[in-house]
Amino acid sequence: MERMEKNDPTENNVMRPKGGFITMPFIFSNEICEKLAVVGFNTNMISYLTTQLHMPLTKAANTLTNFGGTASLTPLLGAFISDSYTGRFWTITVASVIYQIGMTSLTLSAILPQLRPPPCTGEQVCQQATAGQLAILYGSLLLGALGSGGIRPCVVAFGADQFDETNPKQSTKTWKYFNWYYFVMGASILLAVTVLVYIQDNIGWGWGLGIPTIAMFLSIITFVVGYPLYRHMDPAGSPFTRLLQVCVSAFKKRKLAMVSDPNLLYRNEELDASISVGGKLVHTQQMTFLDKAAIVTEEDIVKPGQAPNLWRLNTVHRVEELKSVIRMGPIWAAGILLITAYAQQNTFSLQQAKTMDRHLTNSFEIPAGSMSVFTMVSMLSTIALYDLVLVRIFRRYTGLDRGITFLHRMGIGFVISVLATLVAGFIEVKRKEAALEHGLQDKADAIIPISVFWLVPQYSLHGIAEAFMSIGHLEFFYDQSPESMRSTATALFWTAISLGNYVSTLLVSVVHKFSGGADGSNWLPDDNLNKGKLEYFYWLLTVLQVVNLVYYLCCAKLYTYKPIQIHSKDNESEEHGVELRRKV
Repeated sequence: MERMEKNDPTENNVMRPKGGFITMPFIFSNEICEKLAVVGFNTNMISYLTTQLHMPLTKAANTLTNFGGTASLTPLLGAFISDSYTGRFWTITVASVIYQIGMTSLTLSAILPQLRPPPCTGEQVCQQATAGQLAILYGSLLLGALGSGGIRPCVVAFGADQFDETNPKQSTKTWKYFNWYYFVMGASILLAVTVLVYIQDNIGWGWGLGIPTIAMFLSIITFVVGYPLYRHMDPAGSPFTRLLQVCVSAFKKRKLAMVSDPNLLYRNEELDASISVGGKLVHTQQMTFLDKAAIVTEEDIVKPGQAPNLWRLNTVHRVEELKSVIRMGPIWAAGILLITAYAQQNTFSLQQAKTMDRHLTNSFEIPAGSMSVFTMVSMLSTIALYDLVLVRIFRRYTGLDRGITFLHRMGIGFVISVLATLVAGFIEVKRKEAALEHGLQDKADAIIPISVFWLVPQYSLHGIAEAFMSIGHLEFFYDQSPESMRSTATALFWTAISLGNYVSTLLVSVVHKFSGGADGSNWLPDDNLNKGKLEYFYWLLTVLQVVNLVYYLCCAKLYTYKPIQIHSKDNESEEHGVELRRKV
């Protein structure tokens, strides 16, 4: 957990309070540059590996997969280190330096001829990268994955830390922060998939990689300069150890009878002081078998001032930490399938776009990979509309400062995602009808005379869905996680994204295997999309998402918000100085 850095009370009247929106430019600069580097490179990485390093396509694809898998796991490591030992500021700083080293070495490999194979033209056999050149590549990618692992889970939580939960005037601003965090992230991704990719393809990889590298260097300086303005939180040991201690304690006492009054369970404010700055978690009636970890036996009695054996006895607050994590699990799992549906934009939607007329004018054609611009624009527009207009409308009916709860926001995103895949299926039917009408069904590489803008609705709906669901998901993880493991909980957001992509791979493989016919037909053919049944795949995704939506609604209905006991700042008695708040 984290403990807030204490200021000298005599200075509070002179110095401005730390944190608040004034710190956002310093924090957002780091996030912008990380996204520019990651997305700008990943979007076009297959091109770099095949055209610059002359990798075979299968080897390049495996390199991408391995790098993506590693990058999806490192946020858990970075979050653990942050919550347990270093705190978020130093984790972000060190991770940014590691990322900077990786990007610098990658940029140098793109600039210096000796660090990549010689170029080849025409029918010339291309020389593949040497072992030393590949070592530089893999080392750079590994450093990038480690750097991202420290930045991703910590920067969003560190930004939210700048608003004091115990101050009503600041705690209500966190939802606005999450909106603008995601807006800034989306804007940087949009910039990466347009400007940076254009530079890489048309000017050179030296500039294409050098620009985000230079930007990352400047962002590190900016982030560190903001140090005096931040609210700094100190780590208080491994949260995983505490969760394990509760499990072990409950198992050891599994045969004990439950106490009749929850007030008899063990509490120790001094022991929990460093992990309950925002308030103590209050006993709940769910998963009462874990409460046995807080039953005091004769063996647990220790001398006054002496800490108990935490592998036998834990406080109610620590037991409730574990309960909070378990309660979050089902909601976390519901987000995986939305990412599975979203992932199709980079696979089958991209293949659809390649077969359609992409001309804006006679001389200008939209690259198929740039269709994701419509997703990003719709997402950014929705975030701005939500923050500036919809919140005020919702607030009139709900009375909530944030408009609606994050669970409601996620539910809206799920519904819109269902519409996105449903619409995608009908658009695919129209695309194939156009191919059949013009006699192009058997011509896999032919451009069908139907505008690519027919795909805009499915791309845009996915962007709108993400604006609702993903931001709600992110808010949920930060708000409902124990304050002792908020970086770790935020890392779960990225883990859900990773698993969503893996589920997409699994689903595509299964459908491809079992939809194949004896005549060579297949829902998802390898060579000719016009002869497949992609619309069936989209509608299968729609059905799965409807089932997932029903599952989510059940989970949301049964979900118990974590109740927090907040101490009043007035010097009142304990009986009257405590407020019970269920956060939404």
